[in-house]
Amino acid sequence: MADITVAPLPHIAIQVFSETGQVAAVVEESRHDRRMAKAQVRIQAGGVAAAAEAYRDAPTPNVIVIETVTDSNTLLDSLDELAGYCDEGTRVMVIGHVNDVPLYRELMRRGVSEYLVAPINVLGFVTALSEIFTTPGAKPIGRTIAIVGAKGGIGASTIAHNLAYTIATDLEVESVIVDLDLPFGTAGLDFNQDPPQGVMEAAFDPSRVDPNMIERLLSRVVPNLSLMAAPSNLERIYDFGPDTFDPLADALRQTVPAIVFDVPHVWTGWSRTVLARADEIVVVAAPDLANLRNAKNLIDTLTLARPQDPKPKLVLNQVGMPKKPEIAAAEFAKALDCPPLAMIGFDTALFGLANNNGQMIAELQPKSKARDALLDMAKALMGRQEAVRNKKSLLSGLRERLNGLSGKTKAA
Repeated sequence: MADITVAPLPHIAIQVFSETGQVAAVVEESRHDRRMAKAQVRIQAGGVAAAAEAYRDAPTPNVIVIETVTDSNTLLDSLDELAGYCDEGTRVMVIGHVNDVPLYRELMRRGVSEYLVAPINVLGFVTALSEIFTTPGAKPIGRTIAIVGAKGGIGASTIAHNLAYTIATDLEVESVIVDLDLPFGTAGLDFNQDPPQGVMEAAFDPSRVDPNMIERLLSRVVPNLSLMAAPSNLERIYDFGPDTFDPLADALRQTVPAIVFDVPHVWTGWSRTVLARADEIVVVAAPDLANLRNAKNLIDTLTLARPQDPKPKLVLNQVGMPKKPEIAAAEFAKALDCPPLAMIGFDTALFGLANNNGQMIAELQPKSKARDALLDMAKALMGRQEAVRNKKSLLSGLRERLNGLSGKTKAA
């Protein structure tokens, strides 16, 4: 499941006409999937005949989903009748109970967007809906990874920044690190950058967020890695609605293959939304009792909120701190029912020097155990077994075109 990235659906209306309890139950459950958060779904009993009757004198929604248990000829005749009532732009998905290739081809010829064979499951249903709104031939949508600490001060931000750097440099995947700790973010310091206050502009004016705005707000750190920095000041009160960062996430997913969100240790509507709607979640914890309690709360809560997604991953950090009693890693993982994705040892000299110098671990000690752990994390979270080379983003292409035009202008 880790290598499957399903795009969230846009703000659309979906009307489902079901004929069996199994399909109705799956559709009802799908309404709670994070990728369906913006879609409005209604379920009504009855198949294609009920759909035709419903829209005889009413406007049609963005998507009509029809379950059918009738024979092929009756289905096709009823679909022809329904087509006469459909508004322009309405898409139709059919859920049948027969794996009939000629029927599938005929449905595609008549403009049906998708044909699923029952029994269906939630992830398959959501994926089929998502693909209806994916541009044919488009590049794979970006993968979002949200990193959060079980407690403050345990190095979650440092891991997030180093992870993004590793994905960009070792896997050679175009990446963005987004610092969501607006008052106290450290991404600018960790990368020794003084960039524009990118996240603040996106947060306070989400209606204007689009790929062009994203390009303007990003600062290039190294090849393949850009930073969207936090203002890191207390001039404003950073209170936001639950969906504030959705436009930012959507715009980044359209343009960049890998997005790492550095989520602060807070529990608000917007932080919960960012975590719950990410493709992958990493909970960073130190091996003590308070971290165990908080990590369990986070993992349990987010697992329930994302029943069709991978369980949040656990990273144990600051393991082996001198003179500090610890919970053994095996006991910690057993209590959470969550084996660690990585364990990173306590190394105040290495991490302290990196933070003070504005450098990444791979730059200071490329042969260190911490760097190896970060590389393993990057591969696992990106669904890679080996490094993927030269995976460019839309933003990279845009930059190259702009640089080319700039060069031509200078030459002229």
